[in-house]
Amino acid sequence: MLTTEPFLLNPGWNPGHTAEPRETEDIRRFHETLPGYAVTPLLTLPAIAETLGLGAVLVKDESLRLGLPAFKMLGASWAVHRALQRSTGDRPRLVTATDGNHGRAVARMAALMKLPATIVIPRGVSERAIDLIRAEGAEVRVLDVSYDDAVRQAAALADADPDALLVQDTSWPGYEDVPQWIVDGYATLFDEAAEQAAELGAGIDLVVVPAGVGSLAHAAVTFARSRTDCRVIAVEPEVADCLRASLAAGALTTVPTGQTNMAGLNCGTPAYLAWPDLQRGLVGAVVVDDEAATRAVADLAAEGLDAGPCGAAGLAALKILAAEPARSRFGLGPDTRVLLLNTEGSSASG
Repeated sequence: MLTTEPFLLNPGWNPGHTAEPRETEDIRRFHETLPGYAVTPLLTLPAIAETLGLGAVLVKDESLRLGLPAFKMLGASWAVHRALQRSTGDRPRLVTATDGNHGRAVARMAALMKLPATIVIPRGVSERAIDLIRAEGAEVRVLDVSYDDAVRQAAALADADPDALLVQDTSWPGYEDVPQWIVDGYATLFDEAAEQAAELGAGIDLVVVPAGVGSLAHAAVTFARSRTDCRVIAVEPEVADCLRASLAAGALTTVPTGQTNMAGLNCGTPAYLAWPDLQRGLVGAVVVDDEAATRAVADLAAEGLDAGPCGAAGLAALKILAAEPARSRFGLGPDTRVLLLNTEGSSASG
């Protein structure tokens, strides 16, 4: 049974682990070959850290990544690269379902590779987001279905076309390689952040990560395991709290979803592939409402950061975590150094 509090301490969290090595050099080198690659900024927010009684608040700013206003290109590009290495077709069509940024990244990668792409979009996605995906040159199919149903439709579409490659950022039994490559692609973000934090003389004790199906959270947990003392907490919209529900139940759980300004996090089922690692590796989950996300957008803007609601969700969650009773339960204190992820800019497609 879910708590009425906006946070949940994961009963399945396994805090004891030794640092596990990560082999991510090839991924970073691949990203460096893409047009527009640059290390995104890591900013410090000393005033917010002081207000919240924390040692440091760092923000990895993904509001412009590889020419797009979100981090998604990191995963989509690496997954397409790996999938094409395995493909036997000369000019495969890329297919995916999206509620915004992932689909635009797949469409952008298709354009770079001179490949056709079909993007399936569920209800609730803005016309502006749809137009941005079309502008990449992709065929767009807008369906009056939920995100989870759009994923099923995209998978069926790809299955019916022998020349199609499904590039989906969620997983299910039998469809695991591409979603894992997407997770792997996000390693570049965390590798950059670790190097930048070290240059600032700061460590990373806690990562607060926005979570839809959980692919970025999966990458965050994998990163944390490579360090001796780093924890990860997920943040979700209150109308799409599938990770909180799953952690509470101790099993993969689907929840009904509603409308939210955090469209990119509006997912009802965690990724099958990610779930085992999230169950063991997440310290907990926090849910935030649209109003809190909107306030956090304004707070980050006052600090000179361009963030959309999904990108600001981490700060909204941190305000809850830094206050009692969550502060004591999660062990935050005046020495805690927190990494937030501004996953999208205000011009992102969701």
